[in-house]
Parts: sequence; C-alpha cells; structure tokens
Amino acid sequence: MSCSNHIETIEGIEKSNFVWFEENWIHDNALHTHRKAQLIYVEQGFQYLTVAGKMYLLPQNHVAWVPSNALHKTNSHSESIKLMILFFDIEQDDPFFENVQIFAAPKVLREMIRYAEKWSKLTEENENEKIFLRALLNELPAFGARLLHLEITLPNENRLQTVLSHLHDHYTHPIKMEEIALLSNLSLRTIERLFKKETGMTLVKYQQLLRIIKSLELLSIGELTISQIAYKVGYQSIQAFTNSFYTVMGYRPSAFIQR
Repeated sequence: MSCSNHIETIEGIEKSNFVWFEENWIHDNALHTHRKAQLIYVEQGFQYLTVAGKMYLLPQNHVAWVPSNALHKTNSHSESIKLMILFFDIEQDDPFFENVQIFAAPKVLREMIRYAEKWSKLTEENENEKIFLRALLNELPAFGARLLHLEITLPNENRLQTVLSHLHDHYTHPIKMEEIALLSNLSLRTIERLFKKETGMTLVKYQQLLRIIKSLELLSIGELTISQIAYKVGYQSIQAFTNSFYTVMGYRPSAFIQR
C-alpha cells in the first residue's frame, strides 16, 4: 500500500484512538499531516522524521511524539523497519503534547505498545482498547521525562547547502575550514556566523551529531562491534567515541545494544 493510500485509510478511521502496525512499512518521501497526534515506536531498525524544518533520528527502541496536524515525513535506510504507530485525539492540557518529543521507550512502555498490537487496524470501537490507550497516553509525559535532542535544523540559507553537503560527505574526517570556505565561496567568519544562526550549533557540534547519528544506524544493524563502529564514524579511539556518544545520548553504546 502506498503512503497516500495509508494516509487516506488512516484519516478515514473515526475512533478517537487506534493502533496501526505494519511490518516493513515503506514510506515515500512526501510531506503530509494527520488530524490526530501520533506516537511512533521503532522496534527494529531506525527512522528519520522531518517536522517543521527539523530532521530527527528515531533509533531502535525509541519513540517519537508528533502533534496533530504537524507537517511531517518519514523515511529510513534500514533494510527492515518494524514500526508501531498509535493515533490519538488529544484532550489533555499539557505542553508535552504540543511539541515533537523523542525519547528512549522504557521497558514498561515498550511492553504496553507491544500489547496494543492485538488491536492493530481495528476500525470499530473497542472499550478495552480505548481504556488501555488512554492510560498509556496519560503516562507519556512521565515516560518522556528524559528527552533526547537528536534533531538537526535544516537551514533555509542557500549558501550553506554546499557546506552541509561537504559535512555529510566527509563527517569521518577532521573539519577543514579553508576547504569549506573555498567550496562555498564564503569567508570563515561568514560560514561560522550563518551556520550557528541557521542550525543553532557550531560546525564541530554538527559533525559530532552526524557521527553519533551514523553510529546509531550501525548499532541498530548489529553487524559491527562498538570498536569497529567507533573507527568507522571517524573516532580515533573507542574511549573518545564512548564519551561523545554519552554526551549526546545520555547512555553508553553498550546500553543501546542491550536494548
């Protein structure tokens, strides 16, 4: 089923809350909205989520909260992706539900989402499902007390596109500012000023985030050791990689694998 058909089918469901699970759900790269808010859970693989000019990484065993009517798109480079999406009408007056939220799903939340799979694609009202999903929704702000900031602001400034392309193509190598200045035809000072203004971070911080995002992709595939991944994404030692990973994620790479 294509993404547009998925959207039409989902938008046609009248229930206030419902579950949609589909193995290896392949999205196209089209921006779209849902009138309901949604909780996206990645049980296997990794997913990219773009909302309001920001690109988020949603790693394995993490969830994303997407507010209602938010213009968004999703895509993944994983060979296999296992998603569960829960849709909600929102009545709670809580700021948590008004913004995109990314966080590691604690074990109890993962089990609740997996349990809800039995109601997947059920279009008629079910009282047990309704009670269960509202209970899950009520606890989400508590489950999401430790949020991740795995987002990259996509700059509107056209002059930075060459800079971004270079960083994405060479994130494993040390940043060479002179080379970037030559490619973009901008001065070093202009590059640093525009980049910080548009993305909210320095080039070094941006590169660090790119490396961690790539490492998360490799960790989710599970074919390489942590040491191999560290060197593959550009770190000169496993300690440097582990420290950087912990700074961004709040836990160590080994904890990600154990999930």
